[in-house]
Amino acid sequence: MAAVALDKARAVAREWTGGPAVVLGADTEVVLDGRYLGKPRDAADAARMLRALSGRTHEVVTGLALVDAASGREEILAVTTRVTMIDAGDEEIAAYVATGEPLDKAGAYAVQGLGARLVARVDGCFTNVVGLPVETTRRLLERWGFF
Repeated sequence: MAAVALDKARAVAREWTGGPAVVLGADTEVVLDGRYLGKPRDAADAARMLRALSGRTHEVVTGLALVDAASGREEILAVTTRVTMIDAGDEEIAAYVATGEPLDKAGAYAVQGLGARLVARVDGCFTNVVGLPVETTRRLLERWGFF
């Protein structure tokens, strides 16, 4: 994830022509048993992912990267949060998938939305599961002199 975040930040930094800039890149993945669960292809794929996650603990890993467009200075790091899901039944999963919410979410759920009802526990940074570990990002920017 950190490598993808760095690639994203480097791509923007290379194209930037508006003066000095520091670019933040991020990439979040849901990981279950060493397998990456990206965004579902369709509703059936979302239901499959949610059944796999049901009653289990997985990791949400976000890679962060900062790139200074002028100097080329770079820094990367990763944040991992463990998420335990409830043991959801097929009807509950189908009802959630029918809302459309999981169709553009890695792992097919949104902890900050209706998907919260499928989450039993979050161990670690909640905003990491949402998509950007805010406190870690703030500390990274602070190290770079922004605060």
